[in-house]
Amino acid sequence: MTTIGFIGLGVMGAPMAANLVRAGHDVVGYNRSPGKVAALVESGGRGADTVADAVRGADVVITMLPDSPDVEEVVLGEDGVLAHASEGTIHVDASTIRPDVARAVADAARARGVRPLDAPVSGGEAGAVDGVLSIMVGGDAADLEEVRPVLEAVGRTIVHVGPSGAGQTVKAANQLIVAGNLQLVAEALVFLDAHGVDLEPAVEVLGGGLAGSTVLERKAAGMLSRSFAPGFRVDLHHKDLGIVLDAARAAGVAVPVGSQVADLVASLRAQGGGGLDHSALLLQVERLSGRDTELGREA
Repeated sequence: MTTIGFIGLGVMGAPMAANLVRAGHDVVGYNRSPGKVAALVESGGRGADTVADAVRGADVVITMLPDSPDVEEVVLGEDGVLAHASEGTIHVDASTIRPDVARAVADAARARGVRPLDAPVSGGEAGAVDGVLSIMVGGDAADLEEVRPVLEAVGRTIVHVGPSGAGQTVKAANQLIVAGNLQLVAEALVFLDAHGVDLEPAVEVLGGGLAGSTVLERKAAGMLSRSFAPGFRVDLHHKDLGIVLDAARAAGVAVPVGSQVADLVASLRAQGGGGLDHSALLLQVERLSGRDTELGREA
C-alpha cells in the first residue's frame, strides 16, 4: 500500500483517485469543493481539509488541477505541496500546463528534495473512469519506475518521454492532434449529411479504413446523437490550444492548421459553448455552413 495525497478531484481527478483506492492504496484527497472530498471518502479514501493535510506523510503526491496558475499556487504556494512534502516524496503533476511552468515547478521541487514528474494524461473522462489513460511522463526515468505501480492503477500506456517539461510538451502535441481530428470529423459529418448520406453506417465504414481514429471511435456517436455532456470541456481545450500556440511561437514552429482550429474553438467558447464537450465543434461547422443545429435539417 502506498500513501497518496491526491489534490484536485474534478472530472478527471475524482475517478483517478477512486481507481487508486480500488487498487489498494491509501488515498488522502483534497479539493476546494468539499462535496468532491466526501465522494472520495464514500469510495474508501480519506479526506483532507487542506493541501497540507493531504501532503503530510504521503509517499506520492498527485496534483490534477485546471491550469498553470493553479499548479503554481498549490505546489509553490506558502502553504502548498512543497512546504509540507517530506524529502524524497514523488510529486506527480497530472495537470495539463505550460511546459516552461512544469520545468520551473520541477526545479523548485528538486531544491526542496522532492522528486518531480510532469505526467499529463490523455483519454478523457471515460479513460479516467476505466483506468486506461495514456500518461506521458517527463522527469527522472528512475522516479517513474518507482511510481509506475501507482500509475498503473489509472493508466494503460505509461511512457517516459524525456526530462522535466517533456511530458507537457507531448501533451500539447496530443491536444493539437485531437483538436484537428475533432474539427475534421465535424466537417465530414456535416458534409455527409448535406449529401443525404446515412450517417451511422458512414461512420462505421470510415472507422474501418485509414480515416479511422480514436477520436472518430469515441466522439462520432455523441455528435450524431447531439450529446455534448462534457467528457472534456471546450473551455479546457481552449486553454490547451493556447499552450500549444505559445510553445510553438517560442520554438519558432508554424502550426497553421492548429491556429485555425484554435480560433474555431475560441469562437465556439465565445458563443457560450465553453461548458460543452469539445465534440461540440460540430455546432460551429453547422453554423458556418448555414445549417440548423439538428443534422438533416437546413436553416
